[in-house]
Amino acid sequence: MFTVYTLSDSSGETAELVAKSALSQFEKGTNGTKVSIQRLPKVRSAEQVKELFLNEIKLPAIIVYTLVLPEARQALIEESLRHSIPIYDVLGDLVGKLEGILHAPPLREPGLRLKVDQSYFNRMDAIHFAIKYDDGQNLSEIEHADVVLVGVSRTGKTPSCMYLAQHYGLKAANVPIVFGIDLPKQLSKVQASKIIGLLCDPLILQSFRSTRANSLQMDYTAEYCDFDHINHEVDYSKKIFKELKCGIVDMTNRAVEETAVEIVSKLDIKK
Repeated sequence: MFTVYTLSDSSGETAELVAKSALSQFEKGTNGTKVSIQRLPKVRSAEQVKELFLNEIKLPAIIVYTLVLPEARQALIEESLRHSIPIYDVLGDLVGKLEGILHAPPLREPGLRLKVDQSYFNRMDAIHFAIKYDDGQNLSEIEHADVVLVGVSRTGKTPSCMYLAQHYGLKAANVPIVFGIDLPKQLSKVQASKIIGLLCDPLILQSFRSTRANSLQMDYTAEYCDFDHINHEVDYSKKIFKELKCGIVDMTNRAVEETAVEIVSKLDIKK
């Protein structure tokens, strides 16, 4: 077992994200090697670093770190050399370059990125909005949304709304498109530039629906997973998008992060 340790003086979220992104470029079980990630947060002293090398960190391994406190960083460098464990500094090189460009020393204060500020409260408000206006269950003030996603069932409307809220601070609502049923009149209050239609390949959509029906063991109608009916639904949604004159994003084979990026790129806003 090869271990990627993500070591940080804060939550360790940044280092872990970088490690996961790098590992995603390799096939699982490459050369028969299993890889795991272990997060080691809140490391803020040389003593903590030394203790980790004694009790936690084992070879074979690599350490991906975001340490801004000089004492802890130096201890990590020394201990890694002593134990012959490679290390990778996620922030150091960039912080150093910015220091030279901006002609100002860094604060070297742990956890600054996670401190509560107005943007945090904006994101919380956006998350509450996304929950309240999920799946067309509340339409009373939908015109106040930053973006409204529309699409047939299982096109990723809810996860996309939650991601937009959490990572972009956008107040996102979503309204389902049901074959043969008109969209709610309240949607006419929303500017076309704020509406995004979500599309999905019918074959992939059928797979999503079948998996959902089986996992939840719910009594869905036969049409819900029927390929021909799904084709009709998708064609119907395209007709709706044309009438709405809205932007369209194809979420087929895309992670929610990729879908969110394209949604934001189609919105005439800056966040």
